[in-house]
Amino acid sequence: MAAVRQAIAALQQSRREEGARIAEILSRQLDAIAELVERADAHPGRSREAISARLAQQVQSLRQEADISPERLAQEALVLATKADIQEEIDRLRAHIAGARALLSGSGAVGRRLDFLAQEFNREANTLCSKSNAVELTAIGLDLKAVIDQLREQVQNIE
Repeated sequence: MAAVRQAIAALQQSRREEGARIAEILSRQLDAIAELVERADAHPGRSREAISARLAQQVQSLRQEADISPERLAQEALVLATKADIQEEIDRLRAHIAGARALLSGSGAVGRRLDFLAQEFNREANTLCSKSNAVELTAIGLDLKAVIDQLREQVQNIE
């Protein structure tokens, strides 16, 4: 029995050490995600002036179509304006980062919840990429997706 207790204690210690190493890796990946989110948020292509210029150009292109009604033009302009705003995705990514950090600082089994958050991270990164009208923002979104994939791979090692 003493050998069994010793083996169980060694296994528990090994799992705690592995968990600490994985938590450190996940923390670094969350730092990378946070840095990319801040880069996306600060990107000059998100400025009101840049969005207005792109929107004006797109509306002008729509106007050149011969049989577009003013109502349809207004609808299309609204769709374009809505699509240009990635603030909601940035806000959600920040909330997911905070949620993941809270899970990592807690105790107990967090693997499933982190896996769910990784899916949510991916969903927001996809939306950011699809809404982006700037090559640099798309590149940031693709970098986000790469880090999120790495995070998700590590999360698969957690209970």
